[in-house]
Amino acid sequence: GMVEKKFQIDIDSLIRAMPLEERLYRMRCVEAWSMAVPWTGFAMAELVRLAQPLSSAKYVVMQTFHDKNMARGQKQVWYPWPYTEGLTMSEATNELTFMVTGVYGKPLRKQFGAPLRLAVPWKYGFKSIKSVVKITLTDQEPPTSWNMANAREYGFYSNVNPEVDHPRWSQATERRIGGGLFSRRQPTLMFNGYDKEVASLYEGLDLTKNF
Repeated sequence: GMVEKKFQIDIDSLIRAMPLEERLYRMRCVEAWSMAVPWTGFAMAELVRLAQPLSSAKYVVMQTFHDKNMARGQKQVWYPWPYTEGLTMSEATNELTFMVTGVYGKPLRKQFGAPLRLAVPWKYGFKSIKSVVKITLTDQEPPTSWNMANAREYGFYSNVNPEVDHPRWSQATERRIGGGLFSRRQPTLMFNGYDKEVASLYEGLDLTKNF
């Protein structure tokens, strides 16, 4: 690990140590639907600071719990378990990147990813990993679950980008959840509308190739 000192902390102690706030974020699923979600939680930058990363740390890697008896879906051998996601250090410490402890004003339920999940609103929803139990820092780009399962369809960055289609459908428009069956689709915004906050993270990177 690329931290000053490894540590384990229970979720209640972690929540007490963090400055909790509420944030309303747009969420855009890779399957072209979207909604707005009021999360409770704390900036991931605070958690990174708590970990005291070494300067050589370039990526943050997160993993879910792994218990086939509790989560029967984890018996499916064609997916790489435990579910793993990663961010660059600059993404993880961006002010928008949020560790979530609650939703709609209540603590997270299991199906929402209790006790701790991620919210990165400028990326497709699957990057917002649920039920995080382990976080490590590394200097190598980590393999991530959907990228390992199907690299042609799911890149490491997975930024919302109307210009880059999923191989099986267009990403140019989206359907707002709750808008009714026949509601008009709306244009998808670059970085899901958060370009002012995050575009600078990708200067010099071709986002059509590094999707």
